[in-house]
Amino acid sequence: MEIVCLDMEGVLVPEIWINFSEATGIPELRRTTRDEPDYDVLMKGRLKILDEKGFKLADIQKVIAEMGPMDGARDFLDDLRGRYQVVILSDTFYDFVWPLMESLGRPTLFCHRLEIDDTGRVADYKLRLRDHKREAVKRFKQLNFGTIAAGDSYNDTAMLGEADAGILFKAPDNVIAEFPQFPAVTEYAELTAGIDEARARIRKG
Repeated sequence: MEIVCLDMEGVLVPEIWINFSEATGIPELRRTTRDEPDYDVLMKGRLKILDEKGFKLADIQKVIAEMGPMDGARDFLDDLRGRYQVVILSDTFYDFVWPLMESLGRPTLFCHRLEIDDTGRVADYKLRLRDHKREAVKRFKQLNFGTIAAGDSYNDTAMLGEADAGILFKAPDNVIAEFPQFPAVTEYAELTAGIDEARARIRKG
């Protein structure tokens, strides 16, 4: 049996921070893991901006409540879960995305948690495990699962490299250029085909 490991933002749902940037008019919040390889640098910058502007968790959740899956994401995921075990490995936070999971059919999600103070301020973030996407794939392989991974950003590339097969989906040109070893696709039909082809290669050994 194979396990498919998918990133969430940019693959199944729009980028939360980009949507929040557009809602608040703060262009600096448009930076994502597509632009910044160092996740700690990225998150500390985000938290600093939230503090400076006085935004609370509820402000972010209000924007997220108006979001939904990307076009075709639910059908893609439903089809995939009918034929594979699927796990979402994301560097987002349960505090953000839990309501969105209903619209995706409640797939299994591994991500992180935020620390929220008594005023609703986002005080800090807690990683489940550093480089948890790659570590999860490594553990699945140790359990003798074939592993296929798909993502769109710098923080997905270690996961893609650890998997038996990795695929970039809707990745920006800079990530595609830096990681030419991964096939790059832009449509769910192409991603499904790539996953199925990878499964066939894995089963051939």
